Amino acid sequence: MLSDKTIEIVKSTVPLLAEAGTVVTEHFYNRMFSHNPELQDIFNMANQRSGRQQFALFNALAAYAQNIDNLAVLKEALARINHKHASMHILPEHYPIVGGHLIGTLKELIPEQFTPEVEYAWREAYALLADICITEEAALYEHSKNNHGGWSGTRQFVITKKQPESALVTSFALTPVDGKAVITHKPGQYLGIKVKPEEAQYSEIRQYSISQQSNGENYRISVKKELQPAAGIVSNYLHLLDEGSVVELYPPAGDFFLRVNNKPVVLISAGVGQTPMLAMLQTLLSDQSNQAVTYLHACENEQQHSFSQFLTEQAAAHSRLNHYTWLNHGAEGADFKGLMDICVVADQLPLAQGDFYICGPTGFMAAIKQQLLILGVDTARIHYEIFGPHQDI
Repeated sequence: MLSDKTIEIVKSTVPLLAEAGTVVTEHFYNRMFSHNPELQDIFNMANQRSGRQQFALFNALAAYAQNIDNLAVLKEALARINHKHASMHILPEHYPIVGGHLIGTLKELIPEQFTPEVEYAWREAYALLADICITEEAALYEHSKNNHGGWSGTRQFVITKKQPESALVTSFALTPVDGKAVITHKPGQYLGIKVKPEEAQYSEIRQYSISQQSNGENYRISVKKELQPAAGIVSNYLHLLDEGSVVELYPPAGDFFLRVNNKPVVLISAGVGQTPMLAMLQTLLSDQSNQAVTYLHACENEQQHSFSQFLTEQAAAHSRLNHYTWLNHGAEGADFKGLMDICVVADQLPLAQGDFYICGPTGFMAAIKQQLLILGVDTARIHYEIFGPHQDI
């Protein structure tokens, strides 16, 4: 437990962090990668270049300092971080490295305010945070290692099927090289995949949602090819791989998954954001309940509408599934044209009691969440997943 004095000191530094902004986190990452370049084999360097990781870390630091006397407020955010760390195999020995560079950064950027007393308080505060994360992540590793089909670290998988789903999205069936079972995943979770493209100086780790229900034998990810190569070094590399190629996977992780209850479910996605929804949809339709399911999807045009035939077939086969599509450009093959407007189907949605799951670009999710709130959906029943560093919507 932290002393009242430590809590008071750490909270007093919140204005300093706010004033410095992402300068703190930019300096931190530059410092860390300069002294410990091996960590570039773990961190997503594309997010470093875009600034997304710096922004996410700054928000996390500020939130931790602000709520250090009430960490229960950060429970969901910490769970999300722990799962992401597990998908990259972050280990206890990494935390002292990160902590050392964090303290060093604060000493270098705000030397006058970062007195020995402040430094001591932040070292205590960081040690507490590290202990919480290490404990939670150890539990995740224990689950992945000891359950049937589980493993620790990376495991080799072969691409046993490569299936184009649209102009930009291709699915990859991934089967263990050793031929043994794979651990069950919760619908909505993702895999960490580790590769080393020829043009990359370091190994690259990315997370991709599992786009099929759990079957104990293999996984499927569905990957969008990025039109800007610099933004998609891993996704574009995967698109170049052939069936028979081998990749390394970390066990499934992620705190965005289908809640098990009898409430009606609404799955809302845009673009490649429908990948976790497919696992949820298959899982829901494979059980014997009468649970109503509504699937709402938006994409740019018919050429980019992935899994359209599959969704049409499922809607025809299951009377409890309602399925609606919005195309931003062109109306052929869609129910509605333009951006998704929940209001046009609001009378068919379980606004008072259903669970709503959202995945897609951040702007899309923010707009849909706002529409749902206006329609009276309780915040607690709105669940969402952001690809990349987390941020609120």
